[in-house]
Amino acid sequence: MSPAGPSGPAPSEQEVAVLLRILVSCCLLLLAPLAHSAQRIEPDHGSLQSHIDDASPGSELLLGEGVHRGNIIIDKPLTLRGDPGAILDAEGHGDVIRVTAADVRIEGLTLRNSGYNLTDMNAGIHGERGAHRLHVEDITMDNVAFGIWLWHAEAPTLIGNRITGNTEVRSQDRGDAIRLYNIDGGLIAGNDIRDARDAIYVDTSRDLEFRGNRLRDSRFGIHYMFTHGSLLIDNHTSGTRAGYALMMSRDLEVLNNRSENDRNYGILMNYVNYSTIAGNDISGITAWHGMAGEGDEHGVTLGAEGKALFIYNSQANEIHNNRVADSELGIHLTAGSENNRLYHNAFINNRQQVMYVSTRTQEWSVDGKGNYWSDYLGWDLAGDGVGDTAYEPNDAVDRLLWRYPSARLLMHSPAVVALRWVQRQFPIFRAQGVRDSAPLMREPPIGGIRP
Repeated sequence: MSPAGPSGPAPSEQEVAVLLRILVSCCLLLLAPLAHSAQRIEPDHGSLQSHIDDASPGSELLLGEGVHRGNIIIDKPLTLRGDPGAILDAEGHGDVIRVTAADVRIEGLTLRNSGYNLTDMNAGIHGERGAHRLHVEDITMDNVAFGIWLWHAEAPTLIGNRITGNTEVRSQDRGDAIRLYNIDGGLIAGNDIRDARDAIYVDTSRDLEFRGNRLRDSRFGIHYMFTHGSLLIDNHTSGTRAGYALMMSRDLEVLNNRSENDRNYGILMNYVNYSTIAGNDISGITAWHGMAGEGDEHGVTLGAEGKALFIYNSQANEIHNNRVADSELGIHLTAGSENNRLYHNAFINNRQQVMYVSTRTQEWSVDGKGNYWSDYLGWDLAGDGVGDTAYEPNDAVDRLLWRYPSARLLMHSPAVVALRWVQRQFPIFRAQGVRDSAPLMREPPIGGIRP
């Protein structure tokens, strides 16, 4: 039994240990804000680079309002954050920020006036090999060559940034707003980009997620090369030459995106296999009308038809619940684009619904459900929501016109009208091609597709 003190029994060893733990926890809570407090740096507090060099790994530097000198290198894990109005200016030389270390965070700043040497990859933020888990959020970039350039890195997060290209420079001579090379995993979400070469360019990467980005007035909105296993969801492009240019890639999920008033292409698929294209809304795709025969640096012919969906040598894809509307050409398949499943799509008021230049029959319905066609003239006597006769968008006359475009002058001539009538009356004269055996009588729901 413990001896009694002046005010009662002495505490036991267990009670003392509990009290000590409580006291230590309270001290740690009181000291935590001091341990993690940011070092505040005003524009007149000397070189920002010297503050970075002196900072300990894991430190936070808070930049005050005003203009700070750019051309900085971050070579250790730390956070660089800005007050409203904090600006980093590279004064036209090199990168505004170059990151060479992992676990760096850059938030709440305006970056401007990088150099403009595309060979040297001058950028607002240039992440070198090994800059893993770079986090860039709420950054505004103006007059930079590339916006964010990352290569040979893992798991970046680029969120809520605003990047604007220099419209005084030809589009092909600008850098890309976000350029990713050999990136493994990561999230690119909520960015607002305009007037770049490509808003987002991705090469030789995997398992990325692009969500809720707004991409405008650039060459391509999202440009994929050799990028596999990625998710594109809820993005919006407009005023680009191709909203989504997906090339040499597989295992993609392209869901609930919007392409509005893009030129030449809404979604372009070139050697894309084993992917899902669903819930997308593509509308108002028209051609970029330039001089006859003129093309851009990727060989896109100016004055060609605006194609909402262009599928080139792409196979084994699921294409469903998309809305394709008010475009010059709804969907164009060519060069061996076969074994794709197309169903529950809506093709509405396109000047030409389908162009399929091969001669092998393609059935565009699955389990007794096809697609909705605004120009379908059949009946639904059974009342089951499916047309009683198949929809066949193309005939031999169409193929003749594709091979000899000048023959369009005869489109409505008595001879062509008579030839089309003969093909409809005598199936033996019909060319093989796209056939929807179960056309839908009502437009199916679009969007809301979950990965």
